[in-house]
Amino acid sequence: MEVQVSFPCEGERIFGVLHLPASRPSAGVVMCHGFTGHKAETHRLFVHAARDFARHGLSVLRFDFRGSGDSAGEFREMTISREIADAQAALGYLRSRAEVDADHVGVLGLSLGGCVAACLAGRQTQVKALVLWAAVAHPGRSFEKLLPGFGGEEVLDMGGWGVGRAFLEESRNMHPLEEVKGYRGPALIVHGSRDEAVPPSDAEDYRAALGERSKLHLMEGADHVFSSLAWKAEAIGVSQQFFVETLVVGGHVDESRGKLR
Repeated sequence: MEVQVSFPCEGERIFGVLHLPASRPSAGVVMCHGFTGHKAETHRLFVHAARDFARHGLSVLRFDFRGSGDSAGEFREMTISREIADAQAALGYLRSRAEVDADHVGVLGLSLGGCVAACLAGRQTQVKALVLWAAVAHPGRSFEKLLPGFGGEEVLDMGGWGVGRAFLEESRNMHPLEEVKGYRGPALIVHGSRDEAVPPSDAEDYRAALGERSKLHLMEGADHVFSSLAWKAEAIGVSQQFFVETLVVGGHVDESRGKLR
């Protein structure tokens, strides 16, 4: 069952799709898309992942950050802090649903959405499982190449996307590797060995920050968004198994150390 939903954040409306499994109440997952992405993501990556997770007993919320997709706001207003606020609102909305077990909810983030998910997990104890897909670990470094394009303007025209200077300036002061250290649960890090947008070293940095609470799954030859049927299936498969093991009743997690056993 798939339901179009909306919920507020800071006076603006966020739109998403909620995937519900046959058996309820169920554990839940919030999905955070990437920079200039949307709730379906490229080659419908999030659609296929959400449907697969739902088939395995998870309620899944994929949504558009404000300024992206169908949600309110303009992209030029987007900052990492605003997206963290959006993700927090999404987490709260999913946990409020009667179909969802509020004590068993995880988050998945892709690319910049991975940075957002890492920060959210570090700040919110309600996050019980974390999956990072090709996650940005050093946002200042990742986006500094945009700086020359601004000149004296406050908004950069990036192929029709209005990127605000505030986003770039804030990104230098965002430190997801430090934030994620506040997260005490289990984590799965999935990254392509030939990621052209976010280097695999970012995945290693997340692994070091999370320590024994995490597993790193490096996909040989895969690009940034897993652009083949085989890569997509692999990323979805390992993530679904992780969420089922850590969130669904019957999974076993050492709560004292956040280590899978």
